[in-house]
Amino acid sequence: MSIQVHIDNYQVAGFAIITIAWIFSSTSMGLVEWRMWHMDDPSLSSSIVCVGMWRVCIYKHDSNFSKAKRCHQYAYHDIFLPLDIRTAQHLLLAASALGLLGKTCAIMALRNTQRRTQAKERAHRLFITAGVFAITACCCVSVAVFWNFHSVMNEERVYFPLSFHLPFQPGNQEIGSAMLVAGIGAFLLLLSGLFFLSYTYPLDIPVNPEN
Repeated sequence: MSIQVHIDNYQVAGFAIITIAWIFSSTSMGLVEWRMWHMDDPSLSSSIVCVGMWRVCIYKHDSNFSKAKRCHQYAYHDIFLPLDIRTAQHLLLAASALGLLGKTCAIMALRNTQRRTQAKERAHRLFITAGVFAITACCCVSVAVFWNFHSVMNEERVYFPLSFHLPFQPGNQEIGSAMLVAGIGAFLLLLSGLFFLSYTYPLDIPVNPEN
């Protein structure tokens, strides 16, 4: 039995964690529940508006008291978007790409740990690179989450086009479930990055229980 077996277990766990983290962070980017707007104006047919990073969805009551959803898509180049949403769009896209690069480096590193000495030296560099990618992706997601949280707490406005039929500011707003998904993704990215960075070049010293 070799010490390397114990060390590699952390990196295998890191790969599993970064895979889950990448799924969470990428999924949060497409979710619409980043900000929940509650409308107090009775003249508005909408009661709840969900503001996401790429679209806004309006929930309204029809005559049968059931909720119908209508969404408006937007992109990062739309001038009506506030700076925090435009920045978060870029950060989340960058985090998704960095997470994917980290996964790729981790796969290559794990393959090299099963080979000869020179390959194991490359594995060390690849694990460090994967760790840097994962932690950088964590920072990107975290900035997007905290900035969105700050905007919600300060009840900042979003000046949507008149065609959206939305007010500039709701009666009140609160954070949505997408922030929780993104926050979990950021934490897992950090954890996987620490696992990758903890890899040390092994001496392959055998452990002999009889001595």
